[in-house]
Amino acid sequence: MSYLLVKNAAQLVSPEGHSARFGKDMSHLRILSDAAVLIDEEKIIFVGTSKEAEIYIKENLPPESKVTRYDASGKTILPGFVDSHTHFIFGGYREHEFNLRLEGASYMDIMQAGGGIAYSIAETTAAGEDELYELGWRRLQRMTQLGITTVEGKTGYGEDTASEDKMLRVMERLDHDHPIEIAKTYMGAHAVPRDYPGGASAYIDYIIAEGLPMAAGRADYCDVFCETDVFELEDSERLLLAAREHGFKLKLHADEIVQLGGAGLAAKLKATSADHLLKSSDQDLLAMRDAGTVATLLPCTAFSLKEDYARGRFMIDSGLAVALASDLNPGSCYTQSVPLIIALATIYMGLSIEECITALTLNGAAAIDRADSIGSLEIGKQADLILLDAPNYRHLSYHFAMNLVDTVIKKGKILN
Repeated sequence: MSYLLVKNAAQLVSPEGHSARFGKDMSHLRILSDAAVLIDEEKIIFVGTSKEAEIYIKENLPPESKVTRYDASGKTILPGFVDSHTHFIFGGYREHEFNLRLEGASYMDIMQAGGGIAYSIAETTAAGEDELYELGWRRLQRMTQLGITTVEGKTGYGEDTASEDKMLRVMERLDHDHPIEIAKTYMGAHAVPRDYPGGASAYIDYIIAEGLPMAAGRADYCDVFCETDVFELEDSERLLLAAREHGFKLKLHADEIVQLGGAGLAAKLKATSADHLLKSSDQDLLAMRDAGTVATLLPCTAFSLKEDYARGRFMIDSGLAVALASDLNPGSCYTQSVPLIIALATIYMGLSIEECITALTLNGAAAIDRADSIGSLEIGKQADLILLDAPNYRHLSYHFAMNLVDTVIKKGKILN
């Protein structure tokens, strides 16, 4: 038998539980000094002080056991970060759009010039499967360096079911080959193709008839861009109800641009999460709380677009479960920077660093329905943990916008 003991850490910090933490419970963390984690293959079997860990080994493990001891002196142990909202499979880049926006161009100006999601759809459709795989691999490698051990990835840059199938195949290959685990989301309803006969409603008919059967049993979730002039409430609900019949769990891009009521629809359907939520009403947010729907906030997107941030402080004070994620995508948010997420959430959104940690670990895991196995450092959970080159967790906000990740351990294996 072979075991890994990470010991002598200055501090271990983790939320606790097997489901999302709501409201004030988001600030409750287990904090240990001179901490250790004992790992058996892929699972955590002990969490405590280094002295207690050595006693546990002596009293509970077979004498012939091989224990590899990893010295984490001066470092802080956290659960691996969970990025629960990304669009990391795409072809082409839109740096020209970003710089046009810096010069004052509106999103509508860019769309009329052939940019926006339609540009990414064309580039991704034209890219080969192996090219998308290589691009995805490199983005996952960067995530690993930032301490992300599980990521959600969406389709949505395909102009038809065949292109969406290609994106899904790429994620399936990467999920098999790369250490980072990928929760897969089918998002055929990301944009209406230009000049599609019958518009959004007819395109939803197409997705229900062809897209859902293609992705069923392969993707964990179905997501929809529920916004005015994209997919409005009636069509979004129709798609999500059909997706549920195919076995998908549900997510929504909700109320990013206008207060349409997407958060309320998420609550009505008891979706796992509703994301963005920049314009959501108090009533709809409280309905999400009562439905148990996770509010996934994406501060880097608001930062990139110079928009007001989602009301994270209000949501937590109102008892919601809040997750934080990157929204990595080629247009509105080309970053997977966890340090920037933390800086924006603490400095501009009013979250404490304790709440940020929960939002990026256990609640991120809950937003992809994996909180029973990841997101916290507890006996029986998967051994996904990171070591920070810092003496305590408060350096995550204090040494702001810097990557403090020193070592990543995924399923009990040291990655870097």
